[in-house]
Amino acid sequence: MRADPWRPRRWRAGKTEPMTSPPRARVAAMPFILITVLIDMVSIGLIIPVLPLLVGSFTVSPSDTAFWFGVVTFAFAIANFFGSPILGALSDRYGRRPVLLIGFCGLALNFFFTALSTALWMLIAVRLVGGAMQANAAVANAYVADITPPDERARRFGLLGAMFGLGFILGPVLGGLLGAIDLHLPFYVAGTLALVNCLYGWFVLPESLPAERRREIDWKRANPFSALKGLAELKGVGSLVAVLALSGLVQFTLHITWVLYTTYKFGWGPLENGWSLFAVGLMSALVQGVLLGRLLKRFSAQRLAVTGLVSSSLAYVCWGLASEGWMMYVVIACNVLGFGVTACLQSIVSNAADPRTQGQTMGAVSSLNSLMAVVAPVIGAPLLGLVSHLPHGDWRIGAPYYFCAALQATAMLLALRHFRAQRGLRGATVATESPV
Repeated sequence: MRADPWRPRRWRAGKTEPMTSPPRARVAAMPFILITVLIDMVSIGLIIPVLPLLVGSFTVSPSDTAFWFGVVTFAFAIANFFGSPILGALSDRYGRRPVLLIGFCGLALNFFFTALSTALWMLIAVRLVGGAMQANAAVANAYVADITPPDERARRFGLLGAMFGLGFILGPVLGGLLGAIDLHLPFYVAGTLALVNCLYGWFVLPESLPAERRREIDWKRANPFSALKGLAELKGVGSLVAVLALSGLVQFTLHITWVLYTTYKFGWGPLENGWSLFAVGLMSALVQGVLLGRLLKRFSAQRLAVTGLVSSSLAYVCWGLASEGWMMYVVIACNVLGFGVTACLQSIVSNAADPRTQGQTMGAVSSLNSLMAVVAPVIGAPLLGLVSHLPHGDWRIGAPYYFCAALQATAMLLALRHFRAQRGLRGATVATESPV
């Protein structure tokens, strides 16, 4: 048999010979998954400034654009809602790496076929397929949970969030620049990046889930509704599911309305929207990658989550009231603690889950987010459509963000009540266990 040219060799007696033992596998570590998430988010960020405008190229009025963009967003979200827990369960059975590779392939196909679409129905069909194949965020969170002790997860989820933010620094600006040349160009570039990530995952990314911690797929729990029920039943989570839901609904409403909102209110184009999303990503990266770790040394994840929800509530009101474009940047800069909410909540949920079900748990969180992504266009797009005819600068165009502020304030009250109840339970347990 011919010697394998790829087999590692070792030195012996001044010459090399093939190693008889298999090469040592790479040990899963944070840098591997951080690079994966960064490339993933750059590719996604590329299309954000231009997807609403691409939808608008098939419509005849601002209100039609808002409606059909809501439909396109809904298609991706509903497919992702049903697909995420299945992919999460598959990652618990077969490992994180193969499921991430499926997601990268799904993204690449999604971007390329979106660029080639010549009608709205094609956009909707492509987003359905792409949503069903994509659960990268959930699997990346499970990957981090696999390799991180519970007391370090909030900080490391913050680092993961920083990569999301950094992706939103680079992606939207590049997408705005490319979109100013041609609306389809960002989608081709994003598809190419997704393929690069797939190659990186195939040749470089190690597996994080050892064989002894894998589990058989429970298909009854792999549907999104059972996954959400299981999430709610996790000890210590309870009503935090509602907090995660409301916070997710707020984020997705922001995502689907930002570009059209700033276009209607300030007359911004792809380039201006790209720079504004650059600012959002920069703040997210700074807070989650630099500040959050330091804050967690002084404050609990619970306290930071509540404070961040308060900050976000005020930020949405201010975004809605902004009458000049520069005001949006001021609010972004002031909403420091609001960018750490997601990482804090995810760490609390992850710590409550069994180590063998991190993929399913994070898949359930992703399904919850996907459900909110389904609801967001149904509410946010019509709200924006109702005020799209108003003149530039009119405060009423901020209706979607006043809605977001109310939701975020409700989430803050629920979180505060939940954490107080948990402290009361812990105090009662300590009192019961103390010797008389």
